[in-house]
Amino acid sequence: MLASPHHNPFANWLHTHAVPLTHLDRDAPLDDLEPLRGIIGDARVVAIGESSHFIKEFAIMRERILRFLVERCGFTVLAFEYGYSEGFPLDAWAQGEGTDDDLSAHLANTIPVGIAEPLRWIRRRNRTSSTPVRFAGIDIPAAGGSLLPALTPVADYLRDIDPETLPALETAMRIAQSFAGGSGAVAAPAWARLATAEQDSLTAILTRLLTRFRSLAPLYISRGDQQSYDIAVRRLEGACHGDYTFRAMADLFAGKGLTADTSARDVYMAESVLWHLARFEPGTRVVLAAHNAHIQKTPVSFNGHLTGLPMGQHLHRALGDEYFALGLTSTTGHTAEMPRDEKTPFGFTIASTALQPPEPGSIEAAFTDAGLGLGIADLRQARHEAPGSTGPDRIRIQSTYIHTPVLDAFDSILNTPTSTVADDIHI
Repeated sequence: MLASPHHNPFANWLHTHAVPLTHLDRDAPLDDLEPLRGIIGDARVVAIGESSHFIKEFAIMRERILRFLVERCGFTVLAFEYGYSEGFPLDAWAQGEGTDDDLSAHLANTIPVGIAEPLRWIRRRNRTSSTPVRFAGIDIPAAGGSLLPALTPVADYLRDIDPETLPALETAMRIAQSFAGGSGAVAAPAWARLATAEQDSLTAILTRLLTRFRSLAPLYISRGDQQSYDIAVRRLEGACHGDYTFRAMADLFAGKGLTADTSARDVYMAESVLWHLARFEPGTRVVLAAHNAHIQKTPVSFNGHLTGLPMGQHLHRALGDEYFALGLTSTTGHTAEMPRDEKTPFGFTIASTALQPPEPGSIEAAFTDAGLGLGIADLRQARHEAPGSTGPDRIRIQSTYIHTPVLDAFDSILNTPTSTVADDIHI
């Protein structure tokens, strides 16, 4: 039943203006998504979020939107919340390298965040398309679990370009190996157990190497080429941001973290998106897949405490309206909570948790009060037309909420009437 304007005026606006969608099936026709063309406008980067990882309905809608944006709107890159360094072999696979079965080996020992099916679709499409779709990783190595995916190829680069630096890098790799894990939830506590001298040595070596790379750029490029140099620098920057993140997460777990100190990961992701944009053809349009808390354009706060400046805030600052944030959420069903457990490969387990009725003031409550099921709302339009000056003030993150002005944080919200934790996840 539609709420009265006195209780939820934004729900009345949604009831009139949200666009119902027809299909929650990855192979369904794409015609119901046509309104999305006008909603995104001329955006160069369209970020598709999710209020929780490991949700079946969100994965399906992401894949449908990716297909629509590629097949009907000319997007040619999928950037993903996945390691920048690790992304290069996945792009090569998506372009046709190796066999179809090789993907499992590429993704072994990585968190299963819904990357496999989009990559398989891209590889199939690229076999016959005259305009290939590229894949781009953007994250710090191993989602903050290990520096080795970045440092190992940097070592290969230095063997040819600057072998004098190899002993220092090998020392850093030895330290990094001693606490490497499947994610930051494993690595950060293990890093905290290192001797302070080891922690400080790792930071000092990485900082000195990065300064040397930048200082000797003309020499390095003369010994190799610009592209190889650019990639090696970006990998080393990823290791530095990852090292900073170990310190930030360890302090956070210990209850003494600095304000918004985990933002180092998000700014690296934003800079990686811009790095890729600068190197693709002019006019390239990018689909960006990451958690809602990474793509939103406003700071992330919990219980009134600023915890991070997300990737989306940095991208909006750099690209303006050419950056478009599309958040995905649900009104009922289950979400995937991730309780910490250092004994597991990734430092957490997945607990299917029933969603409580949406909190008053949330975007989910507005969709519920509007009587809407599967649908999408253009929040850019709402900023100008919806009654009241603020709109919803919170959005789900797993089973809790991020308190933020939703109309400022996102440009559009897609709601699914229910959410289901995927049953094919092995953690």
